[in-house]
Amino acid sequence: MKASAAAGGRAAPPTRTWPTLLVIVCAQMLIWLDTSILNVAVTTLADPTTGLGATPGELEWIAGAYTLVFAGTLFAGGALADRHGPRTTLLAGLALFGAASAAAAFAPNPPALIAARAVMGAGSALLMPATLTVIVQSTPEDKRTRAIAIWSSSSGLGVAIGPVAGSALLSHFWWGSVFLVNVPVVALCLAGVLALVPRLPPSHRRVLDLPGLALSVLGLGSVVYGIIELGGGKPWFGPHVLLPLVLGTALLTAFVAGQRRSPTPSLDLRLFRQPGFAAGSVVLLIAFMALAGHLFYAAFYLQGPRGLTPADAGTVMIAAAVGIVLGSQASPATSRLLTARWTVAAGVLATAATYLGYLWFDAGTPLVIIAALLWIQGFGMGLVGTPVTAAMMRAVPPHLAGAGSAVNSVTRQVGGTLGVAMAGSILSGVYRSRMADAPVPEALPPDAEERARTSAESARALADSLRLPDLAATADRAFLDAMYAATFWTALLALVGFAVCVVGLRTRNPDGDKGVDHGPDAADDTPLGARDGREPGNRAGHGPPLREGGRPGHGDPPGR
Repeated sequence: MKASAAAGGRAAPPTRTWPTLLVIVCAQMLIWLDTSILNVAVTTLADPTTGLGATPGELEWIAGAYTLVFAGTLFAGGALADRHGPRTTLLAGLALFGAASAAAAFAPNPPALIAARAVMGAGSALLMPATLTVIVQSTPEDKRTRAIAIWSSSSGLGVAIGPVAGSALLSHFWWGSVFLVNVPVVALCLAGVLALVPRLPPSHRRVLDLPGLALSVLGLGSVVYGIIELGGGKPWFGPHVLLPLVLGTALLTAFVAGQRRSPTPSLDLRLFRQPGFAAGSVVLLIAFMALAGHLFYAAFYLQGPRGLTPADAGTVMIAAAVGIVLGSQASPATSRLLTARWTVAAGVLATAATYLGYLWFDAGTPLVIIAALLWIQGFGMGLVGTPVTAAMMRAVPPHLAGAGSAVNSVTRQVGGTLGVAMAGSILSGVYRSRMADAPVPEALPPDAEERARTSAESARALADSLRLPDLAATADRAFLDAMYAATFWTALLALVGFAVCVVGLRTRNPDGDKGVDHGPDAADDTPLGARDGREPGNRAGHGPPLREGGRPGHGDPPGR
């Protein structure tokens, strides 16, 4: 079986498509497995007795540090995959992720866990672009869309396995076991990569843009910090909120300006001249921002007001995972039937409807209704990921597959980071507001009263230890009000994504029929920068050419 030709005219070595894809999916699944396990473990980490006693802000950073570093260093991961080959980068990412997971398992306090999670994010940044690059460069064209669908469904597998494994581990072991479990999985993936993943030749000798990388990480970190501080009760115009937001915006603006002038940019802005690539990036950003924010408060709802154990909460959340897997597998056929644009639009609209459903949830909502909405939500996200990813990657020349993979991945992770920050800020801010005027038992000492008014988890722990059921009921009511506010804004965000999809996600027939959506296989095949009759990269200051030697762009049929 022949693989697709690599850039530069060198053919990639023959590969066994499906065994290789199995290894790639297992490696990719690690990222989602870790995220879903953390969703189950948040209440345990917040517990001062069985966990680390993490505050709401620390919990947001335990989740956010991972996705923040992940997103900030993904451009470097894509450049390394293009420069040294995806197999080498994949091995390095797995090794770094495994070592950081072991460190996280034995972290003595929340700051140490946050630091370990940040290193795990760096490992994932090496891992994720490499997995998609292997698929793009080594999978035959006729199997590539199906392979991308399977790759996309790995998120569902990770979401499915994570809560079950996490619940089982928390039921028998200490909190650190949810991170230590990554180590044997990493070992199996390393063995599989060494045995099955081919040594694809480096497609382009890209140079790392270290100043750009630093600007992107610092800028995004400043913005997220400001959002978290806002949710912690700080005023909008105070130095803890306004200063980091302004600084972060300035740094990100400088990052974009620098990428336009850099001869070796981390983020090649010419990619966004492709309509399918640009609109797809925005849709993915919004969809994952809404999803991550929703999952953040849903985990607290299931184990808080709804009163489920971690094991039961994990079992309920399997419904979302099954939906993601089925939606990903159904998306190619659905795209042929409805076109890619309307398949993605239907998926985004379905998720928005499920978010709105939480406005009617309370402490007694039947589990079957919760599971049904989670399944619809997962199926909708499955319909979104595959067509958007396929369209984006068809717009990228082969020798920039790593860069395109990095952009595809960074939109998901930036969206996840901002989504958790947004949802956490709304939850914390509204909860504090409701508890400020709520009556609490006079028997509580001042420091305990402050903890109860700050965190619903602390209030429930105090209620259990001091046998104060009224305190727990008050905290639950305040949390539900906070969840209603968060879910309203999450649903509104998803509806914005629906509008962007309908208006902007329009593909073009290779023969030039504008405005006609031909499904996921119909992304514009015109090479980047070639629409004005010139080869890309010929203008001074716009970086290296996106195609070399006049060879056909990615997705061009032979002889064009």
